[in-house]
Amino acid sequence: MPRYRYVCESCANEIEAFQKISEEPLTTCPSCGGKLRKAIASVGVVFKGSGFYSTDSRSSSEKTKSSED
Repeated sequence: MPRYRYVCESCANEIEAFQKISEEPLTTCPSCGGKLRKAIASVGVVFKGSGFYSTDSRSSSEKTKSSED
């Protein structure tokens, strides 16, 4: 289940909620009753292993051409 972060526009209270994608977003702050808005959070993505560089997907003949240029 995704975790969403909300921020109250009145009191700046931050709330995290686990909700289904099909559920309606939260609209009122439980602390003050103000309006909530969704906050954008950074996503932690780590790419491990080979295959993530442009040189990894090329054939050996194309690698030699690009290294000569």
